[in-house]
Amino acid sequence: MSETKQTQKTVGLEYRHRVRTRRLVPFHVRVKETDLMVYAEKDLSALTRERILKYRRHIEVYIETHPEFAGSLSPVAIHEPVPRIIQEMAAAARTAHVGPMAAVAGAIAQCVGMDLMSLPEGSPEVIVENGGDVFVKTGTPVTVALYAGKSPLSFKIGLRIHSRQGPMGVCTSSGTVGHSLSLGKADAVCVLSPSCPLADAAATAVGNAIRSGRDIPKGIDCGQKMEGVTGIVAVVGGEMGVWGDVELVRL
Repeated sequence: MSETKQTQKTVGLEYRHRVRTRRLVPFHVRVKETDLMVYAEKDLSALTRERILKYRRHIEVYIETHPEFAGSLSPVAIHEPVPRIIQEMAAAARTAHVGPMAAVAGAIAQCVGMDLMSLPEGSPEVIVENGGDVFVKTGTPVTVALYAGKSPLSFKIGLRIHSRQGPMGVCTSSGTVGHSLSLGKADAVCVLSPSCPLADAAATAVGNAIRSGRDIPKGIDCGQKMEGVTGIVAVVGGEMGVWGDVELVRL
């Protein structure tokens, strides 16, 4: 199973500095392509690895009998009972009008994060970052820095996530950073949603619509029509567009 996206995802070590919190313990867990940076009240590396293996297996088994789920650039219908992560990826893809693998990184981040929160041996507060896609549930505000490649705005602004917002997905796609297939040229499109898979898929869709700064309004208009999307930030060079329930802070 590959987590290559339909738009380029934030890559390299830069995005590892996107989350700022001093209260939680950071730890890193990697299983094949799945590379998570996790913050919790204690080191839960072993439990995190177990959860990654579980959800990767769900996806890999489903793709074995439904290869279109991995290769499609458009939504794929589900006609039988499937694991929760497959359901959420398919639902996010339908809303964003992209292929289901556009939601895979956000889906894994959320499923692992929810498990870490709910299990007795876990942590009620958790942040899971997966290749630039972040699942957040904490008791105090957290700032997620915006990484936008060579844009002069990169790491100059952050998004403040509040505990009142509940579990939140903060997912970023880029058409100028990385090596994956890209249909757009935005330096960064960051989407907020209570559904991390949806935030991931929506960031892909909005990013695909933006080929220059002139397209920022068109891309944001595309994203704000998606039910469940609560905020969007789009950056091309030194230009930026913002919509929705977004609190920006200067870094």
